[in-house]
Amino acid sequence: MGIKRQHWALAAVPLALALLAATGCESTPGAGAKPAAPSTPGARVCAKPAAGPAKAPAGAVTVDPAVVGDLAAKTKSSPPNTTFWLRPGKHRLDPDRYAQVIPKEGNRYLGAPGAVLDGWKKNQYAFGGTARNVTIRYLTVQRFVAPRDEGVVNHDSADEWVIEHATIQHNSGAGLMAGARQRVRASCLRDNGQYGMNAYKATGRIRGLVVEGNEIVGNNTDDWERRRKGCGCTGGIKFWAVNGADVRGNWVHDNRGTGLWADTNNNDFRIEDNVLEENDGAALIYETSYNAVIRKNTIRRNNWVEGRKYAERGDNFPFATIYLSESGGEPRIRARTDKIEIYRNVLENNWSGITLWENADRFCNSPANTSSGDCTLLVKNTDRCAQPAIATAPLYADCRWKTQRVDIHGNRFVLDKSVVACTVKCDRMAVLANYGTYPDWSPYQGERVAEAITSKQHNRWHDNVYLGPWKFVAHDPSRILNSGQWQGPPYQQDAGSTFRAGDGG
Repeated sequence: MGIKRQHWALAAVPLALALLAATGCESTPGAGAKPAAPSTPGARVCAKPAAGPAKAPAGAVTVDPAVVGDLAAKTKSSPPNTTFWLRPGKHRLDPDRYAQVIPKEGNRYLGAPGAVLDGWKKNQYAFGGTARNVTIRYLTVQRFVAPRDEGVVNHDSADEWVIEHATIQHNSGAGLMAGARQRVRASCLRDNGQYGMNAYKATGRIRGLVVEGNEIVGNNTDDWERRRKGCGCTGGIKFWAVNGADVRGNWVHDNRGTGLWADTNNNDFRIEDNVLEENDGAALIYETSYNAVIRKNTIRRNNWVEGRKYAERGDNFPFATIYLSESGGEPRIRARTDKIEIYRNVLENNWSGITLWENADRFCNSPANTSSGDCTLLVKNTDRCAQPAIATAPLYADCRWKTQRVDIHGNRFVLDKSVVACTVKCDRMAVLANYGTYPDWSPYQGERVAEAITSKQHNRWHDNVYLGPWKFVAHDPSRILNSGQWQGPPYQQDAGSTFRAGDGG
């Protein structure tokens, strides 16, 4: 799963000055100082975590940090719907690597001020099992050593968990997994080895996920993209096959790689009112997925590390800060929208902007499909995507994830190259595909996909504001356009938009 780096294409979209005035957003092009922490609900969660109850609530079972394994033992001996209050101090599980807490349905775990569940780099998992409706509040969970792709809290992706005012930090693997209707609020997901959260469920789709008001910072400390080149297995948060997600009011910053990454058959996302800044890679990747609203986000200083790395190698691909890869609107898949709409965002001094991309060789049943074994949400049987049927309707359209029905408007793009410290390849918006070549039975060979994504799939920029020396890429990486060429035939993009090349720096 995931994308190969050489197939990236990223492009950016700015927010109109009038919209900024209306929403109270301000920007100072060329300002070199590091921005202050944003005023989002999740802005200062890690520095100032909320304190839990100083006394045990009525009826709660008290857990003693001086007794090794006390939390797991008391959970096992207590009935469902029990509240546990963890005293101040470091709590430990038994020293066995598989020792963990197995909650029962309706259990609630509340940490007193200073309560920490510490894995001591010996235990793999903190909380596991399949019980529903488990709540964890005011607790720090740290130093567990989950394997790659596995998680420490809600290890088995049980449904309807609530994680609030928690600090999950310094763990290997993912700090947190996700199940259906899970709510993660006002928590600190910090400095975990792979992901802050891995929203993945081995059986079935995750529905109704809420991620609100969290600080997601410094994750992928183990640098998995280097250890497993092209794995597509890192991010502040990674989402897999999530149907319905609200990701709002979070501060996602300084992650080693991508900030937020939705990969493979996600649908119906609302990504709004977040601050995404200073992530080494893209702020947001939406890959082989459907139907999303991306609005009112502040996105700044992202992709400096990865964008610069590829530019220095001579790679001409438009690596950008918002990257839509084989993702688009699909009215046949039920969601709160039937397109991908990107609007009223501020993108400031990132490495490039928004890229809309399709890999012509990536489709159901193709050896080039890095989401191995997966097919689109329109075709249940992958084996149907083969010759001769794939060459005709409806499979010709339905066997391919399409970047289509993307509406980019009312955004503000600011670029000051002196701030980004670049001269070339950091200034691009793009809509493009590769020349299809593989496999030899593919019906998408040649320029078919490049022509479709550029002019036939209803991808539209309009009514944006561009400050700075922006360039535009259309059809393929070799077609680099100025704003006049971008607005003129045959592309006719960015009607009603404003271009002020000298204002960005």
